[in-house]
Amino acid sequence: MDPIHLDSGSSETLPRGVPVAVAKLESHPDTSLALDQPKKITIYLQDDCLKHQYIRSRDNSGIVERPERLRAVKVGIAAAIARIEDAVAGAPKASAEPAEDDLAAALERLALAPDAAITEIRVPTIAVTQSTASVDLLKHEAVKYIHGDVDGDVYLENLSAWCRDSQINISKNGTEIPDGLPPLDLYLCPGSIDAIQGAVGAVCEAVDAVIAGTRQPALKQDTHSERAFVAVRPPGHHCGEDTPSGFCFVNNVAIGAAHAHLKHGIRRIVILDIDLHHGNGTQSIIWQINEETYRQTLETEQTPGEPVKQRGPEIYYGSIHDILSYPCEDGKPAFVQAASTSIHGSHGQHIENIHLQTYDSDDHFWDVLYKDRYSKLLSKAKDFLDGTGGPGDDVMIFISCGFDACEHEYPSMSRHNRKVPTSFYRRFTQDTCALADRYALGRLVSILEGGYSDRALTSGTMAHLCGLVDVHKLGAEVDETWWDVENLTKLEKATKSRKGGRQSLSSPNEPWLMRASALFTSLDTSSARGAAPPFPRNCWVPLTTMTLRERKKPSSQTSTANTTPSVSPEVKRKTKGAPKGSTPPSQQQVDVIPDSPSESDATSSSLTESYSEDKEVGVTASVSQESDGKAKKLPRVILHVRPPPSGLS
Repeated sequence: MDPIHLDSGSSETLPRGVPVAVAKLESHPDTSLALDQPKKITIYLQDDCLKHQYIRSRDNSGIVERPERLRAVKVGIAAAIARIEDAVAGAPKASAEPAEDDLAAALERLALAPDAAITEIRVPTIAVTQSTASVDLLKHEAVKYIHGDVDGDVYLENLSAWCRDSQINISKNGTEIPDGLPPLDLYLCPGSIDAIQGAVGAVCEAVDAVIAGTRQPALKQDTHSERAFVAVRPPGHHCGEDTPSGFCFVNNVAIGAAHAHLKHGIRRIVILDIDLHHGNGTQSIIWQINEETYRQTLETEQTPGEPVKQRGPEIYYGSIHDILSYPCEDGKPAFVQAASTSIHGSHGQHIENIHLQTYDSDDHFWDVLYKDRYSKLLSKAKDFLDGTGGPGDDVMIFISCGFDACEHEYPSMSRHNRKVPTSFYRRFTQDTCALADRYALGRLVSILEGGYSDRALTSGTMAHLCGLVDVHKLGAEVDETWWDVENLTKLEKATKSRKGGRQSLSSPNEPWLMRASALFTSLDTSSARGAAPPFPRNCWVPLTTMTLRERKKPSSQTSTANTTPSVSPEVKRKTKGAPKGSTPPSQQQVDVIPDSPSESDATSSSLTESYSEDKEVGVTASVSQESDGKAKKLPRVILHVRPPPSGLS
């Protein structure tokens, strides 16, 4: 690309990848990077990510990493846009029970239509892209840079084969996950490869758009932006070079960073991980990259007469997490030590890990924990950038954005009470945007990681987007009561899914709720298209000969004794796929637990324990008498009845 001239009276130019003072960038009108201008944010969705599903067993009630997570995120996106639109437009806050005339006026002002298009977002700095981008894992340069091997792309080839053969392996072995990998926190299906490749494709698309939006402002297109939020799954930060774990099969944020380096010459990268769990995979990958870059630097210093070879990137990885949770929960020294490492500069490493603490009030959280502890993650990132050249065109910032530390997460996922208030996702994001504006020309890409309860995902997404959007530069203010329990309850009711995936018929009576509902309908078009056809459950279990009772009214001549169960033998059943060494598939009992897309139970005690294999439950099989006197077994359906999440009406 052509170099950027710093000013009209100077011959000094800015080639790609060379640091430059922010003051010079601000003084040059062609860059259009004045810090007082609101940045554009693009939200990326990828419906292929819905194809990653659990098919090992009919019972998926214990699966927390599920396709429905993206629906909850879309609800949060719709609500955030509706609230920001309302604030920017200066519309008066609607009362809980608006008058009929006020409601009609609000509807007219919002100009809602049954088929309201997402392209009609009324804030010019927000855009939503329904990405169709995908990559070939075996051919993509950045994927091979992170997950390849000197002896060939063994892991990537294996991963493709595991997805392709998943149904066959379940039929033969009871599991699709090969020996040596943790089957309790990993699952695959034939559609998983599309989801993984689509997630990576959307991340790389966002990286391209953000860099184009800051390097070629005069040619900026609608697809260009300075900031991006990529809502994809499965997550990635637990996956190392060839070690999938914790729901993760490829490392999305590391691949995004590698793509920025290999394609766009980005040399200094900051990755901020705010998931509840330590991103052990990301840190391991970053350590290896920094180690190689450091080796190259030493070789260059020792051979001053030799031509300078292009070096690898320097990457800062900072994480805030619960040291008592996965992957450190079992206290294994390697995981605990890695999640507690703090090293800055020595051996070319730039790592900061901060442990979440409990808090007893908002004042305690913001005035003590955030101010004195958690904000250190950003100050160390600033030190890293200052020590490696300061602000520049070769800098980019990423957020590994998990919402499972949110106060609304399942108690079982956050049972050590190391949580953050929902507003953390707004304020931390604002502070990160300020860092990006100062050092990276505003470049910031946020990628979804964890977050498992619908309320945590919805509220966290709302707050996060309100931090990414420069609302105050648009003449408006964010009200953090937007995501309080009362408003979240209203939002959940307005967007509640009915049977068949359709939206609730109830009509919200507040303008922002009506707008959020309409936006969500546009965002969630995947449900109507059937983007993720369900795979057959229990495909490894043979068909049962048991049948359900015929739905006929009993005749007046039939005695009640003939329809009343007379025998109730206890039958032991497995609730998950059979582990290694268990009863062969041909001898397995059949689950009669119905499929359910509902949120998983809060009884799972950890990332791994949420897939409690070998847990037996007593099931009573009813027996009725047929007309010929022979006994006929009738399976009883077992329902998982759980209390509603706290705060729900």
